[in-house]
Amino acid sequence: MDSPVLFFTAVGMCSAALFLVFVVVLKPRQSAIPLHRRRPSTAPELSVFSRVTESTVTAVDGVIGEKGGLFNKETLYNAGIKASPAEVTVFVVAASVVSGVVTGVFIHPAVSLFSALATPFLAKFLLNVRTNRRRMKFDSQLPDTIQTLIGGLRAGHSVMRSIDAVAVDADSPTSEELARIINETRIGKDAEQAIEDAARRMASEDFEWIAQAIQIHREVGGDLAEVLEHVAETIRERSEIKGMIRSLSAEGVMSAYILMGLPVAIAVLFRFINPTYMVVLIEHPIGIAMIALSVIMYAIGGFWLSRMIKIKF
Repeated sequence: MDSPVLFFTAVGMCSAALFLVFVVVLKPRQSAIPLHRRRPSTAPELSVFSRVTESTVTAVDGVIGEKGGLFNKETLYNAGIKASPAEVTVFVVAASVVSGVVTGVFIHPAVSLFSALATPFLAKFLLNVRTNRRRMKFDSQLPDTIQTLIGGLRAGHSVMRSIDAVAVDADSPTSEELARIINETRIGKDAEQAIEDAARRMASEDFEWIAQAIQIHREVGGDLAEVLEHVAETIRERSEIKGMIRSLSAEGVMSAYILMGLPVAIAVLFRFINPTYMVVLIEHPIGIAMIALSVIMYAIGGFWLSRMIKIKF
């Protein structure tokens, strides 16, 4: 098995054989008429893979409980993921196993353990990225949201009725957050608290101003539509300033991406061009220690760059 062609051929044939086993051999036989039409009260029969997956998710759900562990419901909701914590946990564990096996086969067994342990942290990082993107999208939709809310108030609707109308017409994630506010108030939660919780989930200072304006209106009265017009004007000005700051800091962000990706790209390139050049780093104890030290320095440098290009305003 010295030839890479033979190795990849063997891996491909094994994968094809497993695919045929699961899809053809273990696939349940179905008649011409589906089961749910022949027996409407009977649920469709699941495949072997589906049953194993469902039982695994159920077992993991019983272990992690309602808190959800590292991938709890609140974290997944803020990231816009509809899956349950148990399903995401099973997926991350499977990805860790696959990552460890692949790196152990193609790189080195010593790297497989690090790869498997790093996969959950990578998944958490990706969730944070999705959460930040969702919050940025919510902030970008906020001026239009306020204008629609003002239109509903001027038409004579109440605050909650106007929010309900915006939730129907707006895009995600604004529609999801406003619909959650409406649903929470319908089950007895205070409207002010529901709006403040939405602002906290979205980490939106602008939406907190809307919550404060609604609170002041409920306490002292007045023309809420006019107050929201001033708030909308302030938010638009802040959005323009944010856009200018992002434009001025775009060069620094791109430089940070290049500096973080260059070492990894060079290592992968040398691994394929001249494998013996990288053997010392993954087989000699000193080389493994150097890799561990490099990973620590890489993480510190990445954190330092992220602080430099992140401007608070």
